[in-house]
Amino acid sequence: MRKRSKRYQENQKVLGGRRSAPLGEAVALLKQLKAPKFDETVDIAVRLGIDTKKSDQIVRGAISLPHGVGKTARVICFAKGDRIDVAKAAGAVEVGGEELAKRITDGWFDFDVVVAAPDMMGIVGRLGKVLGPQGKMPSPKNGTVTPDVGAAVREFAAGKVQVRADAHGIVHAPVAKRSFAPEKIVANIEAILGFIKSQKPAASKGVYIQSVALSTSMGPGLFVEGV
Repeated sequence: MRKRSKRYQENQKVLGGRRSAPLGEAVALLKQLKAPKFDETVDIAVRLGIDTKKSDQIVRGAISLPHGVGKTARVICFAKGDRIDVAKAAGAVEVGGEELAKRITDGWFDFDVVVAAPDMMGIVGRLGKVLGPQGKMPSPKNGTVTPDVGAAVREFAAGKVQVRADAHGIVHAPVAKRSFAPEKIVANIEAILGFIKSQKPAASKGVYIQSVALSTSMGPGLFVEGV
């Protein structure tokens, strides 16, 4: 049997064998867990009742949470002309066209979000097989394909959260830093859950939000009751 770490064993004592709790209590329990020497991210995993093989049941979008997520993102931008200077001024770490696409196809992925002007999608579209599996392919639905590249770069660099159901119908997203006050963590979680509910596909039948789990970067997870 694999030996568990001392932190794991101590955290299990804090949870007292519990695997679920109402939202406020779940957040309070996570904050009581023994912490590593860095400010962990609080993550959410939401299992949805959707058929991801059907194009009319895609769940994708983006939301700025009321209290942010406590970190900035590295944003790159595909743009040309006047938009190059606009994107750079807004905080994009790299801005370009064909040469930027080649860097990515050659294996450079030191970025979190890709923003693109609509007139650059002829170039960006060729990166679908590379960016798609990483959840980084720009899309009009989540605001990463837009004529206003400056606003998009600023918002995503400041921590705007992308909401995207994976192939298993699960949305994984950061919602806060562990150091946040409990009420701010709860408010962020309620905001992202409200957004996910608003994105329910009309074709989705049955229970839409099937389960919600919270965890910290290095800690055990807890299911959230009553959502």
